[in-house]
Amino acid sequence: MNEKDIGKIEKRFFEEIKKTKTSQERKKVCKKYIEEDLSAVFANLKNVSADKRSKFGVLANELRGKISEEMKGEKKKKKEKEEQGVDVTFPGIEPKTGTLHPLTRMQEKCRRIFAKMGFVTVDGPELENEWYNFDALNFQEDHPAREMQDTLFVKQKNRKNLSSREKLLMRTQTSAVQVRYMQKRKPPLRIIVPGRVFRNEATDSSHEINFYQLEGLMVGEDVSVANFKAVIDRFFKELFSSQVELRLRPSFFPFTEPSFEVDVSCSMCSGKGCSVCKQTGWIEIMGAGMVHPNVLKSAEVDSEKYRGFAFGCGIDRIVQIEQKVDDVRLFYSGDLRFLKQF
Repeated sequence: MNEKDIGKIEKRFFEEIKKTKTSQERKKVCKKYIEEDLSAVFANLKNVSADKRSKFGVLANELRGKISEEMKGEKKKKKEKEEQGVDVTFPGIEPKTGTLHPLTRMQEKCRRIFAKMGFVTVDGPELENEWYNFDALNFQEDHPAREMQDTLFVKQKNRKNLSSREKLLMRTQTSAVQVRYMQKRKPPLRIIVPGRVFRNEATDSSHEINFYQLEGLMVGEDVSVANFKAVIDRFFKELFSSQVELRLRPSFFPFTEPSFEVDVSCSMCSGKGCSVCKQTGWIEIMGAGMVHPNVLKSAEVDSEKYRGFAFGCGIDRIVQIEQKVDDVRLFYSGDLRFLKQF
């Protein structure tokens, strides 16, 4: 072996390096030349004449250095790429971002409107006892709403022997928070109670086993129906448009006296009549009335001194009207194709 042989090894090495496509291939070529070709070169030093051995050794070491640099260069590139973290030349991927659920957005919108009128937002337990859910709200013991057909009761041992304060159920309305709040804070007060409620009923395009309700309560010394109409009128005009009209119809609820239903003019046909409002021009949207004296007594509030109004409406129904959604069950389907529209 002579100096020309080392030159041939070097030429062959770089020709093979040029053909490699991956770092693993480059590493394999470098390792082969160091362990096989260069090892053979250094093993042959003993056969080289003394006057040429020095130059021969220098050329062999230079070739080993070049091969080592190729290996180090590959490691350096890998390290720089890791330190860089992001390859700015790589095509970007748009990140997926979530949005608020339409029911959550509507709940927040309602909260902001009532906040401007001095109402504070409060919350209460979804797992309620029968006393707060029914007794304190003036529901009689034989009221149909107490039956299993309407209410989801929690299975308990010896339930028949328990008091109404011990019997548990999934609340059927957020009205249960009325008495809870008045027991801790005396009038005057203004609150809204948004939250989820539960009913044991068949589901269809306008009914679900659970839905979101917005309860409102205002109690003071001189509160009247006129106050209620002014508050609700402003609420719906801000919520829908300044063109919406309201009407009150006599009704009955155990926890209010007098009681009335609240209708709003249909926003889809401007009150002219359509399939949504059943050609009447009006949509029933809220139940309300003046707080029954028995409810005030349950909360230990002087019913001779204080009066108030209460109302309740379905947030789901409001979103249905605003967004023209024809099936309430879509809100709970988890279908992103539906939710991404909002």
